[in-house]
Amino acid sequence: MHIFIVELSMENNPLRAYFRRPSIYIKLPSGGNYYPPGTLEKSANGEYPVFPMTAVDEISYRTPDALFNGQALVDVVQSCVPNIKNAWAVPSLDLDAILVAIRIASYGHSMDVDTTCPSCNEEALYSLDLRTVMENLKAPKFNEPLLVGDLEVHFKPLSYKQITSNNILQFEEQKLMSVIQDAEMDEKQKLEAISEAFKKVSELTLKAVRQGIYFIKTPDSEVSEPQFIDDFLKNCERTVFDRIKERIITLKSQSELRPLDIKCSHCNFEYQQPFTLDMTNFFG
Repeated sequence: MHIFIVELSMENNPLRAYFRRPSIYIKLPSGGNYYPPGTLEKSANGEYPVFPMTAVDEISYRTPDALFNGQALVDVVQSCVPNIKNAWAVPSLDLDAILVAIRIASYGHSMDVDTTCPSCNEEALYSLDLRTVMENLKAPKFNEPLLVGDLEVHFKPLSYKQITSNNILQFEEQKLMSVIQDAEMDEKQKLEAISEAFKKVSELTLKAVRQGIYFIKTPDSEVSEPQFIDDFLKNCERTVFDRIKERIITLKSQSELRPLDIKCSHCNFEYQQPFTLDMTNFFG
């Protein structure tokens, strides 16, 4: 008696013809720049296919721990935009465009946003066309250096990994400050704890500024080593540090989603409402 073992290959699955297909194609605001080697499979024409989410993707972003540490977004992005091999490396200026594209691919271009009129407190649903949101996303000019004396400071967007790490640290610091305020300790201990917390916030600010610097060009060299840039930021004049920090803040604000212009249907009051992409309510 002969036993034949047949190896199944997923490539030969008769159901492959029924797998999900790209719903839309997008161009990344970054143009595919700022991705470390191996993290993005670049396309010939600069357009990338976006697939609708699977049931597994929806389960992923509903997991609280995965949402908090960023893993949920990473899993969904890599599933829906397969050209992105490591979503932790996605530069910040691409994140909103990618999330909007996944939302459109999965649920269509129309999205209802809860809003409350600040004038009459009327609650309503604002119908938003996400195609307009996509059209309004602009890439800041990261290639324009800041001139500081004979130095040229060049900038880059933070990666999603850096953003998530900084946000978690910020959350922990805010939680610590809250605990300190409520803690039953004498004033000396409280002041020492608050001083230590502010020191950590300063270190976090320094880290965020350093991460936003691509390289610094001197008349003789080009410095990109993080430890050298960190040393420079700790020892440069305050006005120089402030100019660099302000440029990074400006670049960040230029890549953020614009607030929504809303007119209340009840009292006709016109107002703006901030619009952000939160995975806990953006999908579904």
